[in-house]
Amino acid sequence: MNPLQIVVLDRDTLVNRPFEFDFPHTLSSYGTTEAHETLARIRGADIIITNKVVISAEHIAANPQLKLIALAATGVNNVDVEAAKQNGTAVCNIRAYGNESVAEHAFMMMITLMRNLPAYQRDVAAGLWENSPFFCHLGAPMRDLNGKTLAIFGRGNIGKTLAAYAQAFKMNVVFAEHKHAQSVRDGYVSFDEAIRSADVVSLNCPLTPQTANMIGEAELQQMKPGAILINCGRGGLVDEAALVAALKYGQIGGAGFDVLTQEPPRDGNPLLKARLPNLIVTPHIAWASQEAANRLFDILLDNINRFVAGNPQNLV
Repeated sequence: MNPLQIVVLDRDTLVNRPFEFDFPHTLSSYGTTEAHETLARIRGADIIITNKVVISAEHIAANPQLKLIALAATGVNNVDVEAAKQNGTAVCNIRAYGNESVAEHAFMMMITLMRNLPAYQRDVAAGLWENSPFFCHLGAPMRDLNGKTLAIFGRGNIGKTLAAYAQAFKMNVVFAEHKHAQSVRDGYVSFDEAIRSADVVSLNCPLTPQTANMIGEAELQQMKPGAILINCGRGGLVDEAALVAALKYGQIGGAGFDVLTQEPPRDGNPLLKARLPNLIVTPHIAWASQEAANRLFDILLDNINRFVAGNPQNLV
């Protein structure tokens, strides 16, 4: 067979291991790719590897020879999947590589906020413990997870893994139904009930037209005053300006976000400007434990090799 031309658009998001393909190929690898560079870089490619670089209908139409778009991620919202289908281009993604990594990150944020760890770190750094009149410094309320209710939005592998962790801490776990659902499935509670009853809300669902801004001012006002909101799913699920207001005015107890609407947030973001002790923001790293990153790379190679061999997997 003729060598297949492979283009990697954001190599720096992957572990530093060599690509091992089972077929003749040429490889063009770019650490990062800006939007204005994409079209020129993928010209003539048979296979594109992208994590978060956008592949639009225009890019696909300009490359009728394109056989496969191999996503180095689970989410597919940066690829025009319909345009790919019309072009006869397959799209595959990475599945079940980071269940533990993302669930552990969400759990870390949950317990950190319930115990008010950021506030205590700040107080210790400011010398408040050194000047305390007794043996400890009690500066902020702390709460146990035991007996609290966790509402999970998204019952995929990550949501189920998080549920198991929470149940080990004797939390009551419920899975929330889709917003505006006509009925509630067995094993779920309604969207509104989940929002109102939860001590912790965790978003572990994809970003779609139906889930965009699913948590806004109205939903934040329905939450318990001390409730914690965790988002390790996708930016765009929450109205970020409304969240900052809810945190500032004590409508909810805290928030932990690993994702933002725009990434990287070159134009700023309300959550980054807020600088609140009950807000934790991490730079989209929940997926990136060493173990998960290596599993992702293994699956990526397997997806491509199996596709070329005529036995594709993880097709979108």
